Amino acid sequence: MEYMLFLLDMAGTVAFALSGALTAIKKEMDVLGVIILGMVTAVGGGIMRDIILGNTPPQAFVEPVFALAAAGVSALVFFFLYFHFKGYRQISGPWFQRLMMAADTLGLGVFTVAGVRAAFDHGMGFNYFLPVFLGTITGVGGGLLRDVMAGDRPYIFVKHVYASASILGACVCVFVWKRIGGSAAMPIGAVSVIVLRALAIRFRWNLPKVA
Repeated sequence: MEYMLFLLDMAGTVAFALSGALTAIKKEMDVLGVIILGMVTAVGGGIMRDIILGNTPPQAFVEPVFALAAAGVSALVFFFLYFHFKGYRQISGPWFQRLMMAADTLGLGVFTVAGVRAAFDHGMGFNYFLPVFLGTITGVGGGLLRDVMAGDRPYIFVKHVYASASILGACVCVFVWKRIGGSAAMPIGAVSVIVLRALAIRFRWNLPKVA
């Protein structure tokens, strides 16, 4: 089980690092900026979660395997695109947008249920609110920091049912966890997030706003 959880966390780390690195490249940042933004996107939500739980220093600094993996992925993305494309405009087509969406969606699903797991691991699953809140902040926190550092309006507030998908997936995860345990709850919660995000992207669902 621990090995599977490690692989799940690593998959989310790689996905969010890819999302952060591609955003940095889109903003024409240098190699250091790409690596930093990739790392922040990958571990930012977990750092927020650990601070709320009182885990200091956050796990990302105590066991830096995920931060280092995020840095490595970001560097690989930068150098691959640097030597193969020479410029953002040549990688900004539809395939680039699909890759960004896929990476963001996978990372969101994985880290949402990781936040819920952290709440239960700390004995804080006594109600729905705290594990759902921790799941959501873990899922969207890295992307929020990414957008702020990149100078963009945070994506979670404007498009494609992003934070809402995280909240729904966290609720599903907590509901199932309280009834049959975490082994089933985590994959079901993650799939809920991913499916809702995919449907929102496919059918252009957005929450209502004042135009």
